[in-house]
Amino acid sequence: MFIEPPKHFWFLMGEYLPPPLGILQLAAYLERGNPDVEIEVVDCQAELLDWKGLEQRIESFDPDVVASSGLATCNTYAAARTLATAKKVKPHVLTIAGGQHFTATARESLREYPEIDVIVRGEGEQTLLELVQSVSDGKPFSQVKGISFRSNGEIVETSTRPLIEDLDDLPFPGYHFVKDVIQKYHFTMMASPDIVYLIIEGSRGCQHHCTFCTQWRHWGGRYRSKSGRRIAEEMEFFYREFNSRFIWLTDDNFTLGKRASDLCDEIVKRGLGDEIMWFVQARCDDIVKHKDLVPKMRRAGNRWILLGAESHSKSILQSLNKKIDPEETREAVRILKENDIFAQTMFILGHREDSAESIAELRKFVDDVDPDLVIFTLLTPFPGTETYKLARENKWIEDPNWANYDMIHPIIPTENLSRGELHEELYRCYRSFYGSWSRRLGGIFSSNQLKRRTYRYMANRGLMNQLRGKT
Repeated sequence: MFIEPPKHFWFLMGEYLPPPLGILQLAAYLERGNPDVEIEVVDCQAELLDWKGLEQRIESFDPDVVASSGLATCNTYAAARTLATAKKVKPHVLTIAGGQHFTATARESLREYPEIDVIVRGEGEQTLLELVQSVSDGKPFSQVKGISFRSNGEIVETSTRPLIEDLDDLPFPGYHFVKDVIQKYHFTMMASPDIVYLIIEGSRGCQHHCTFCTQWRHWGGRYRSKSGRRIAEEMEFFYREFNSRFIWLTDDNFTLGKRASDLCDEIVKRGLGDEIMWFVQARCDDIVKHKDLVPKMRRAGNRWILLGAESHSKSILQSLNKKIDPEETREAVRILKENDIFAQTMFILGHREDSAESIAELRKFVDDVDPDLVIFTLLTPFPGTETYKLARENKWIEDPNWANYDMIHPIIPTENLSRGELHEELYRCYRSFYGSWSRRLGGIFSSNQLKRRTYRYMANRGLMNQLRGKT
């Protein structure tokens, strides 16, 4: 049994219910590799299950193995509680955790959470398949690469598993496991709630080594991608099978170039350019370097790009090992808006040298760049990152509660600002950008459909008031 636990989603996304892609991919790989295994996927959000309801589902299915979705550090306790719930219902069930947080904290987590039996480190498909086969055959886990577990009171870590070389060989994500609730997946801020919102994966890893990012280290510093043709096949299949017309291509860094061009060609060739809307995360320098490709992406249905801009300051970008220039952020936003692609940016406050003055400069920069939408976040020391290592070594971490590692709760102060002051600066950034009546009215009456929908949604939902409550 794979479980997406009851949990809270990031409120800034509004009415938002994404599918649990990670466990759907694992379920599909396990199904293909061992057809004799009976598999059930429980999405507590989509099924409106609370913890008591989850207990009943576990009891009804009576699993031998339970794996919880991990996803983000802020969901650590929800994942642990899920496995504790499984143990409560069936004490001898084998419980498995995985994902970036548990990979980075494998030993610590096994010591802290007795409800976790095994942690799958790194890429999970082949490891989980072998682990389940070991359970079935009654063989010792010590022969399975890429896991951490307890044995005779000691924590055992087997050797690291090599990464899958050809991502095109992976099966399609197992959306058939959640077909009864698939109509519930939505992203209301960006599309009508009756439009099915699905997520697919085009690549894993990143060739850049930003100090705050968990991705590149989790994937061993390597970048691997599916072919443009394969990605288009997935898009077409889920459009035909489930009428999904809104797709997040969830690459941590959607690299522009030949693969992106091939993808656009495939989408247009299949007649999907006007039928689906898809969005990606990309680097500003990539957009600038490949600006001639952007119109082609728009014709192929790419309507929204999230840019990792991070900062207005060259020195801060350098300290983050984010090898872009602030002027590339400005130019990337201009290119996207010029091509009627919704330009969203993401910025980080709370660097060690940040002050009220430097954050005021950031606000001025963002106001001048004028993206369609902006998300401000706080520098968060996620386990496995260089930021975490540095913060831990210097004893900067003042909040050890994993539930607050959501990029809007301050975890570390700066040299000039307390955590409380950072909270207030975060709100000032949002108020500065979204408090502008000219920007609000411009958004509400924008010629860009996504921008128009987003600003009307935010006005109706009062998201600024919600942010004030959170901070």
